Amino acid sequence: MRQHFQMFAAYNSWANRRLYDAAAALSEEEYRREVGAFFHSMHGTLNHILVADRIWMTRFTGSGEAPATLDAILHEDLVGLRAAREAEDRRIVDHVESLSDAELGGPLTFSTITNPAVKTAKRAATLSHFFNHQTHHRGQAHTILSILNRDPPSLDLVQFQRSPEGQAFS
Repeated sequence: MRQHFQMFAAYNSWANRRLYDAAAALSEEEYRREVGAFFHSMHGTLNHILVADRIWMTRFTGSGEAPATLDAILHEDLVGLRAAREAEDRRIVDHVESLSDAELGGPLTFSTITNPAVKTAKRAATLSHFFNHQTHHRGQAHTILSILNRDPPSLDLVQFQRSPEGQAFS
């Protein structure tokens, strides 16, 4: 089970680098353009992914800064946001590396944000949600690139597994 989550942590980092490379090619106007996405723009969407990751990583580790709202803007500029994203991706990889199979099978108790409540679930189930959530919103960012008439990068897991970084997981 541990190797499964190690693969997703590595994939997450790989996919984020590809997505941020594509975002960096946008003009400032394109990057901030309201396109009807749930978090409005590429800027809002990329910020949300980092917001949610920080919330979950605080739950997983008991440390770090967790934003109070899901639409918080953590960084106004792409350069700062990308640096924070890369640091969070390293934190995610390191955290997953630190987990044992026993810890993955154990419970995680946390407080929700939208409808405040205390919940308990298996750590593996919450990690699955965590990685699935990232993929969901990267898909929205991918669509934003298409709306902006840009050529979105492939973010498919199989592409990662065929890459030098991902071959250890295929």
